[in-house]
Amino acid sequence: MSTLPAPASKPKNPVNRILPPRPLQALIVIGSFTVLLYLIEIVDAAMSGRLDQFGIQPRTVGGLDGILWAPLLHHGWEHLFSNTLPVLLFGFLAMSNGVGQWVAVTLTIWLFSGVGVWLVGGDGTTVGASGLAFGWLAFLLVRGLFNRAFGQILVAVVLFLYWGGTLLGVLPGNPGVSWQGHLFGAIGGILAAWLVAVANKANKATRSESSTPASAD
Repeated sequence: MSTLPAPASKPKNPVNRILPPRPLQALIVIGSFTVLLYLIEIVDAAMSGRLDQFGIQPRTVGGLDGILWAPLLHHGWEHLFSNTLPVLLFGFLAMSNGVGQWVAVTLTIWLFSGVGVWLVGGDGTTVGASGLAFGWLAFLLVRGLFNRAFGQILVAVVLFLYWGGTLLGVLPGNPGVSWQGHLFGAIGGILAAWLVAVANKANKATRSESSTPASAD
């Protein structure tokens, strides 16, 4: 009877990463997305803001497609400038487990924020990438708790101390600001973090079963 030896050292858990495994690729992805926002705003400015009509118009059938377009549109340059740094920073850090997972997380936030605005948003048309930024921030704040990763929790604390004031944007009271988009974006980020944690746990269990030492008679 013989038993295969266990691995000599335990590999580092990839889900506990703080920075993307391929930083240059992550920079290109989030940088390209940000450039896209600016290109769209250039076109919108040339059209006197007419693209903004394709945002989310709550509780109207014609406004449903705004869920797809709203994060790409902004009410002017000041609006876009205010969203640029959060989009770049939070979007980059949210790629710590790869671009593929980031796409899934982003789609979850995108749809959850948009549907929330469509259901309970106020009068008018809602546009802007701040729902995504709030979602990524919420994702970063809670993923360390789900992963029980000290480094991620530490980064979350730093983010919260610096950007925590922006979380007040999930509360009503500021005219012209879609707190609904911020709130549902944040909820979408928390949901995405939970789904990622569940998937990671399932993958870990599968790897554990496949790496169980084999025995031979």
